[in-house]
Amino acid sequence: MDQSFRIERDTLGNMNVPATKLWGAQTQRSLENFPIGEEKMPRPLLFSLAELKKACAIVNGELNQLSKAKVESIVYAAEQILTGNYDDHFPLVVWQTGSGTQTNMNMNEVLANIANQYLKQKGIKEIVHPNDDVNRSQSSNDTFPTAMHIATITETETVLLPELKRWQHTLLKKEQLFSSTLKIGRTHLQDATPLSFGQEISAWTEMIIKTEKMVKNSLDSIRELAIGGTAVGTGLNAPYKFGEKVCEQLSLQTGHTFQKAQNYFHALTSHDQLTYYHGALKALAADLFKIANDIRLLASGPRAGINEILISANEPGSSIMPGKVNPTQSEAMTMIVSQVFGNDTTISFAASQGHYQLNVFKPVIIFNVLQSIRLLGDGLKSFHDRCLIGIEVNKEKMKKNVEQSLMLVTALNPHIGYEKAASIAKTAFSQNITLKEAAQQLGFLTPEQFDLLVKPEEMVCVKKPEQDSK
Repeated sequence: MDQSFRIERDTLGNMNVPATKLWGAQTQRSLENFPIGEEKMPRPLLFSLAELKKACAIVNGELNQLSKAKVESIVYAAEQILTGNYDDHFPLVVWQTGSGTQTNMNMNEVLANIANQYLKQKGIKEIVHPNDDVNRSQSSNDTFPTAMHIATITETETVLLPELKRWQHTLLKKEQLFSSTLKIGRTHLQDATPLSFGQEISAWTEMIIKTEKMVKNSLDSIRELAIGGTAVGTGLNAPYKFGEKVCEQLSLQTGHTFQKAQNYFHALTSHDQLTYYHGALKALAADLFKIANDIRLLASGPRAGINEILISANEPGSSIMPGKVNPTQSEAMTMIVSQVFGNDTTISFAASQGHYQLNVFKPVIIFNVLQSIRLLGDGLKSFHDRCLIGIEVNKEKMKKNVEQSLMLVTALNPHIGYEKAASIAKTAFSQNITLKEAAQQLGFLTPEQFDLLVKPEEMVCVKKPEQDSK
């Protein structure tokens, strides 16, 4: 017999499994039946599944479903997996059964083998079975969606939300720092009336604050877990209050808040909660696209573009043009957003496919959700550290653009009317003269009157309610 393999058995017969691997027959079958792509089950999903199996073992012990020794061994095995030292024993791809059954069994088999090694070392004669013990009171149909929600909560609260807080802190500081730095506004990509750079940044700040709230609010329903529903939502083979007790245990283990699903039949067949959650990520992504574009456009140049802000030179921008610096962090961020938009389409379609009692697009849904969280979290961190925090202003260019703007004429509307103000702007543009010169030439205003009425620094003040009554 080939010593590099061992024989494992399942209900379909014998399978040759690599001798150095801890998975069993069902994992091996999945490896052979789904040689599709390179996208592996995400690590956060696997870790969440291990946390769940640990919680289930503890609750099964409390409910007299497992012996103390088996509980102890399964808990030990789960904690070993959570160290990351067993990652290479989870080889399965996303493109497998739509319920995630093979990944659930991959976890069960590895946990059982580690647990049995533990029991053997302890001199205990009991044997842990992947189905009868590790999977006790459970089904892939409730464990996999539960792990999906655990992973989403964990990744959002550890990877994404802290970076949004850092952005808010930095943007607020920039907003205050540049509160009196005057610049020209732009609408339709054309010159508009002035504002301060701090005011322009305040829009970015509010985007991050608002979308952070959207993401947090959308997490509320993700905290509901399917565990306890077993195969179709009836809870068959699960003890009374099993799901509720597992949610309590998970909250203790992870430090994140969970509760059992209000309706198990819904929890197994619908992923509207993750679709809604990812919609909040899409809203965040849309705002990040806008901010990244604003920054790269404002930094364009340095001599043939706008060049109103200066960004860090992180690497050479060209393999042929010496000295060129490109807005690479903006480019990376906007590519991330493109991927998130695509993920949203995939999630939306996959979530619509809940046939009868089960949605069988679960792996692709969670793969895309977790990818979006990770990309946005990493992208926010990279953009913050290598671009956002280092933004400086080109005050001379900003001042020059304000002084040359034809839209300062807007301040004259209340005094000479829209049509006369438009004539001043058109004359100044066609003759390449200043607004003041055009106003004097047309006989509408003296230079002194013009200076009294057109004060860019006063045009950026946000009007207070009491001023309307004066």
